Amino acid sequence: MKNEKNDFTKGSILKKLALFMLPILGALVLQAAYGAVDLLVVGRFGSTSGLSAVSTGSQVLNLVTFVVTQFAMGITVLIARYLGEKKPEQIGSVIGGAAVVFAVISAALFVIMVAFARPISVLMQAPQEALALTTSYVRICGSGIFFIVAYNLLAAIFRGLGDSKSPLLFVLVACIVNIFGDLLLVAGLHLDAAGAALATVFAQAISVVCAIVILIKKKLPFSITKEDFCFNHQCKKFLGIGLPLALQEFLTQISFLALCAFVNRLGLEASSGYGVACKIVNFAMLIPSSLMQSMASFVSQNIGAGKQKRAKKSMFTGIGVGLVFGCLVFILVMFKGNVLAGLFSTDTAVIQKGYDYLKGFAPETILTAIMFSMVGYFNGNNQTLWVMFQGLFQTLLVRLPMSYYMSIQPDASLTKIGLAAPASTAVGIILNTLFFIYFNKKMKAQKAA
Repeated sequence: MKNEKNDFTKGSILKKLALFMLPILGALVLQAAYGAVDLLVVGRFGSTSGLSAVSTGSQVLNLVTFVVTQFAMGITVLIARYLGEKKPEQIGSVIGGAAVVFAVISAALFVIMVAFARPISVLMQAPQEALALTTSYVRICGSGIFFIVAYNLLAAIFRGLGDSKSPLLFVLVACIVNIFGDLLLVAGLHLDAAGAALATVFAQAISVVCAIVILIKKKLPFSITKEDFCFNHQCKKFLGIGLPLALQEFLTQISFLALCAFVNRLGLEASSGYGVACKIVNFAMLIPSSLMQSMASFVSQNIGAGKQKRAKKSMFTGIGVGLVFGCLVFILVMFKGNVLAGLFSTDTAVIQKGYDYLKGFAPETILTAIMFSMVGYFNGNNQTLWVMFQGLFQTLLVRLPMSYYMSIQPDASLTKIGLAAPASTAVGIILNTLFFIYFNKKMKAQKAA
């Protein structure tokens, strides 16, 4: 039986969504703090080359983390669906199969990031002065990729069970460890970018240990056996949901890596400034991201219980909540972006470059409030192929061409490059609105039949 407070099929949508979303938001804030603390400490106690290395290396790590997170969404949706359908006995085999699949993914990522750290850094067009440090950062993070993948798998399991508080707890522990690690290795031992990477890996390892301990001690609505840990029939189900999302996220993050490479061609100060701006952007996107993750579990559980109208209403509730906070974040980023950038660097040129990018990016903070809630709704409805399509359309036909075009202009500026993000999201909102109308007409027709 579902815990009453984890039952999203009845009660106030706003209250239940908010209570579920807030711990997810807290966990995302702490995850963003990993990279932010790395950049802040290296910016204060390291070199400009180290700052550029962490900036570029973080883009690579973000690609891996975000793709794995989206891939794990299939597990979250499937577990929530089984809870909604009152079939908890199916969950053990979902988790067992997922553990095997994600172990294989970890092994592949380890080989790629460790063996090809330098080619990856060169491909990212890391400034020559920062190439060695970027390579070191990527290789160290690759060595600990198992912990990063394991954390995201465990967080997906907890969210599928309707528990968003436990992931917040073990991320909090990891964040504290990361802060002390950065201060010791970067400020104390002067290991620059390599010290930041070591601190991040160690912190993730601690978070995984905490997550496993909590999962073992937690009273679960299902049982899991050794026989569940294999390539079973559940693998096909969560792969069917997660793979389109992972592919879409992969190409989206590739576009951001390409954007990073475009910016790196503008020089070391532009590279460092863009890195600073990206950390601020990560925080600005936290509320829309937490809404999207919450919406997937919320909608999936209601769809499993046959409550389509409630699922739809939750999407509009999420959009309303997102817009309120999105407007506030827009004002902060647009008019106080230089102050925010100043938190990560003392170099006035780097601060100005970071603010330049933020001024172009700012409208994105409002637009994603709409888009991410819609995407979460479609994820919860198993419409992940559509989510993949609209994501690829935005990435390949809008964001990437526009950012490249802006970067090769004689008067190229980070502000103009930054405009590519809100432009692509605006197109995405139009596409998702049209699909939402089509999808609901289709559902009504099926119900009538």
